[in-house]
Amino acid sequence: MIARIFPPEEIIDAAIELPLSKSMSNRALIINALTPGAAPLSTVAQCDDTEAVRTALATDAFAGNTVNVGPAGTAMRFLTAYFACIPGSDVILDGNERMRERPIGPLVDALRSCGADIEYADAEGFPPLRIKGCRLHGGEVEMPGTISSQFASALLMVAPTFSSPLRLTLKGEIASLPYIDMSIGMMQRSGAIAERYGNIIDVEPGDYKPSDAPIERDWSAASYWYQIAAMSGGWITLRQMSMPSLQGDSAIAKIFEQLGVFTEQAEDDPSSVCLNPSPEVYSRINMNLADMPDIAQTMVVACCMMGLPFRIEGLETLRIKETDRLEALRSEAAKLSFRLDIPAEGVIEWTGARIPVRDVLPIETYGDHRMAMAFAPVSIFLAGLMITGAECVTKSYPEYWDHLRQAGFTVEEYDSLDDIPAIEQEEEGQI
Repeated sequence: MIARIFPPEEIIDAAIELPLSKSMSNRALIINALTPGAAPLSTVAQCDDTEAVRTALATDAFAGNTVNVGPAGTAMRFLTAYFACIPGSDVILDGNERMRERPIGPLVDALRSCGADIEYADAEGFPPLRIKGCRLHGGEVEMPGTISSQFASALLMVAPTFSSPLRLTLKGEIASLPYIDMSIGMMQRSGAIAERYGNIIDVEPGDYKPSDAPIERDWSAASYWYQIAAMSGGWITLRQMSMPSLQGDSAIAKIFEQLGVFTEQAEDDPSSVCLNPSPEVYSRINMNLADMPDIAQTMVVACCMMGLPFRIEGLETLRIKETDRLEALRSEAAKLSFRLDIPAEGVIEWTGARIPVRDVLPIETYGDHRMAMAFAPVSIFLAGLMITGAECVTKSYPEYWDHLRQAGFTVEEYDSLDDIPAIEQEEEGQI
């Protein structure tokens, strides 16, 4: 699908109810599946990623079936650990072409050190995997902290099923630490004994207990509304948001103060937060997003469109996401005349340099939901901006285009570029 987007005709004043957190939902599904006597969860995020986990958990795991999670990286990591700890399971765990390029070796190595029977069905270190489940044991396990936090979370969530305690040591700087803490927090509220001491995490064996703790609204999805508020100067209310939150991305409320967005609880509804414009905007943005790399695209696009030079560090994990997000950002920002630099691994910056652009070409998503949602607000400045592969938002936020419409945007959907009519003459100067 190609989306062509036009901005609201008036200043934005909208109230949005965001989807449930997919990160919390995926963790809740795995923990629930490992909980003796627990009823299936009924209230979780409705998106492609959680559906991949739900479908896999409903598969006959004892018949040698192939479980294909498509592009769902979280599902691949969590299910690798899940099937490995289920005695008698026998599955081939696979994904799409991009998934077969995303490394999973560190998690497989950690699980094997706990007794897991996992073989690579093709390239060493990458899916697909042949997994035969058994009762795993704990012990001393080391894992690089600089790789995806989902590797650590996958191992930790299955550790209560082990026959002996697990001590996981994360070596070096820990990437996306709040996501590991989210996993530990959700394990604890389901009865697990798990504690983190710096880079060391201890988990005791023992049964999970059924939990009725609710899934929070998605703070990662909220980042796009903070971006829209910053770029438009409008007023946005986000309903039913948890503050404080288990989600590390809730830190965007503080981060976006640098871009002129002030967050406060709604006077008439303490469960809602109001994103209010502020004249206090930094002239340059410098930050490390190692704890929350999923908002990097949002920040990069917002800073460029607001004319704020920036340097963002801590983005090493972006190379192995749905696409190479650093290169994707550099390529697509160039279409909007911004020359981004990647001066070192995990760093992206903009000094203010521009390059000549005659026509704004459609923005490519590379199948990455966060590329689509980060670039859509550019339409506030460039009416009629086109985004290809726009259907990829279903991975985490299927309601995104409808929510833009609710906020006053016009979003037209087309099957191909040939189907798109020319923009009326009076609007040509905006593109």
